[in-house]
Amino acid sequence: MTGLIDRDFFYIQKALEKYPEIEKGIIYGSRALGNYKRGSDVDFAIVGERVSHRTMVGLNDDLNEEYPLPYMFDLVHYDELSNVDSKNHIHQYGRKLYRKGVSHETKR
Repeated sequence: MTGLIDRDFFYIQKALEKYPEIEKGIIYGSRALGNYKRGSDVDFAIVGERVSHRTMVGLNDDLNEEYPLPYMFDLVHYDELSNVDSKNHIHQYGRKLYRKGVSHETKR
């Protein structure tokens, strides 16, 4: 119950597949918990040891500017998070949306 529709999943996956260094994409926050409001942003953690700053900037541009997605995406690189509480929240409540080589896993 992320509030995202199939078209959104299509464009998110398309954006993520452009970057082979991305291993997983995990939605967390209100959209993962199901208590999002209309217009809530999408908190999105990117996993991958080889993910660089350039990867994150490119993905941010793709999701927030290039593709016709009606939400703003707030991206974090999971592997570089130093806040233990944030990592624990993502680990406990996050919903895998993307895994390299696999179609989207989370449905609405």
